[in-house]
Amino acid sequence: MQKISRKAAAWVSGAVLAVGGVTAGIVAATAGGSGAEHHSAAAVQTPHGAAVKPVSLTLLSVSPADGARDVNGANFITVTYNEPLPATAPMPVLKPAIGGSWQRSGDSVWFVPASGYPAHTKVTVTWAGTGETTDRSEYSSSFTTGGYSTLRLQEILGQLGYLPLTWTPAAGEAVVPGSAVAQLSAAYDPPAGTFTWEQGYPSKLHSFWQQGSPNTIDAGAITGFEADHGMTTDGVAGAAVWTALLKAAAADQRNTHGYSYAYVSEHLPESLTIWHDGKQVFNSPANTGISIDPTPIGTFPVYLKLPYQVMQGTNPDGSHYADPVQWVSYFSGGSAVHYISRGSYGWPQSLGCVELPYSAAEQAYPYLPYGTLVTVS
Repeated sequence: MQKISRKAAAWVSGAVLAVGGVTAGIVAATAGGSGAEHHSAAAVQTPHGAAVKPVSLTLLSVSPADGARDVNGANFITVTYNEPLPATAPMPVLKPAIGGSWQRSGDSVWFVPASGYPAHTKVTVTWAGTGETTDRSEYSSSFTTGGYSTLRLQEILGQLGYLPLTWTPAAGEAVVPGSAVAQLSAAYDPPAGTFTWEQGYPSKLHSFWQQGSPNTIDAGAITGFEADHGMTTDGVAGAAVWTALLKAAAADQRNTHGYSYAYVSEHLPESLTIWHDGKQVFNSPANTGISIDPTPIGTFPVYLKLPYQVMQGTNPDGSHYADPVQWVSYFSGGSAVHYISRGSYGWPQSLGCVELPYSAAEQAYPYLPYGTLVTVS
């Protein structure tokens, strides 16, 4: 607990208020004859002559404790005194303020959040001794919420259909449907469960998965989720993505375009193969980049799709080109799967793109939704 300020004693319902272990004396006044007779705080005479000893209200604890880190932002915040807080005394104050309500029982008051605090938020709990005078004593403690769990990110993406795996919660571990606070709590402290691979995908795709750690499959799934929710398709689970993801999980807003994986083979004749929802749905000859401007090797998510554009750039000889292309799915920088007119397909001819015949490109386009992982090997 960190003391902010301390001033003179304050009147609080005729009692002595001690906050954070500091007791403020109080003097009660009763009318007697033509003047006021003052009594010490040690004993106050009631109108019937019985002596009443003032009781010292002392703050015993705050939870989460002062300085606590990696706190679950959906947890209750509890302040405990040595006896019930008087009805006239103010409730503690939270900063930043969030929706929710203070409740009381016995010697404790606690805050029940409507949704909770997001990741990496510093929260300050302030309580004050205030009474009928302008004097007050104020004290506070602070804690910091933790980061969201990568495992929970994967669980949600699996539940919503953005992974080639499904996730099933263990018995009694399901998150309450429709509850924003339950979804937030699980983002900090993921429930137990099991991931199961959908059948039919090639082993290459399996090699990108790592449960509980960021991986290539996560990046593709996040990109697909971002596109579905009108966000920048960078494949990074930042604060805005998490906010949208938790809302989608609470509302069970599932992926409607299925899961795809694409594989570009540069073995001659070159080809593009696509798997969708566990089945091979496409295979066609394709052209990749020439040696001076090769197609990037690796695995990348589709991040931009255009049914038509004029693709512009510079040829190896320095001349400029402006080629009309169709059914364009960008996966790495300026490299995309698309149609362009060529005399043949299956050979290195492009300037870094994966080129397809018209009918093949038109067929492939819907099977390459945002977030589709494209492996060039």
